[in-house]
Amino acid sequence: MSAEAAVQIALRQRLALDAGVTALVPAGNILDVNQRPAPSPSIILGESQAVDTGDSFSRDRQRIYHTLHVWKKEPSLQGVKRICGEIRRTIHADRLLLPVGFHAADARVSDMRQMRDPDGLTSHGVVTVEVLVQEVA
Repeated sequence: MSAEAAVQIALRQRLALDAGVTALVPAGNILDVNQRPAPSPSIILGESQAVDTGDSFSRDRQRIYHTLHVWKKEPSLQGVKRICGEIRRTIHADRLLLPVGFHAADARVSDMRQMRDPDGLTSHGVVTVEVLVQEVA
């Protein structure tokens, strides 16, 4: 398994088990799909990138950048802003638990933005989560 996949699994689990998040988005709407239109409301596990931190000769540390997309049919941006805020709160609440073979040394929301979709009916939020991952034996 790659570090990116490990982070995605952990993020979905954290979001789906958090009462604050699931009060706004049902756990069944936290998905890894390439679907348009997405269910409303939903959190779609999106793109990821792994970057070697360059600070270890063993090359066992990577910074994973994972994007979460928030979708909600609404006339304003208030709903996606609330969902993005709950995502940030739960990511910062505790250490992210990764599958065996990986350790999350740090996790943080480094970027959040909300925008209106061109369809005129949907609001879209984008949350970037950075996770410092170390591969462990």
